[in-house]
Amino acid sequence: MNTEKIGDVMFLSKTGEWETPQWLFDEYNTAYKFTLDVCASSENKKCVLYYSKESDALAKDSDWLIRGNAWMNPPYGREIGKWVEKAFEQSNKYLGKAVVCLLPARTDTKWFHDYCMAGNIRFLKGRLKFGNSKNSAPFPSMIVIFKSEV
Repeated sequence: MNTEKIGDVMFLSKTGEWETPQWLFDEYNTAYKFTLDVCASSENKKCVLYYSKESDALAKDSDWLIRGNAWMNPPYGREIGKWVEKAFEQSNKYLGKAVVCLLPARTDTKWFHDYCMAGNIRFLKGRLKFGNSKNSAPFPSMIVIFKSEV
């Protein structure tokens, strides 16, 4: 008998990092012309400029939007709320610039209600296939656009 809780299975993953599908990035890059990928590695970056784990995009002095709009597909672990909060704050700091976020659609979380509800939310149909995965993600996804108007 399997003793795992349903909730444990819903969020089970060997890593919290899910590589952005290129087609999805391209769709939003056409509209926003991103200059920075906020959560990336040299292997999966979507922009020439990017923050890696080592460069710490959550650091207090990191300014994401100083050069233009930013793409964010954060690690989907326990720290995700900090990433969403930083994206929200950055969009308010740099009026007219946007942080476009690819996030798991976890509408029951504090970070969703505190921050995402203030953004432009677009739920994605079906389940995404991240990176080169043959299987779909075990969760629904959404795009949240944080942009404060000038």
